[in-house]
Amino acid sequence: MPRVTVTGFLICRSLEEADRAASLLPEHTRLTRAEAGCLRFEVFRSMSDPCRFAVHQVFASPEDYDAHRERTRASVWAKGTKGIIRELRISEQ
Repeated sequence: MPRVTVTGFLICRSLEEADRAASLLPEHTRLTRAEAGCLRFEVFRSMSDPCRFAVHQVFASPEDYDAHRERTRASVWAKGTKGIIRELRISEQ
């Protein structure tokens, strides 16, 4: 069964928006890493552009990634980061 890898960026429009995302990130990370099938979940805020976050996620299967997306759909993270630009590349390997 193929793994799902998600890489890319979150791009905020302001420092306020970026700070809000950063404040929500620890709990979102904790919950995601606890999900079945989450093999890697990393989000890093850029030091050179504090409005930009790099994303690297790996899930054991497409079903695990779908479960992650379903969980987050109504989460505090989703509500708090609504409108933030997501430039993500999703691949199955």
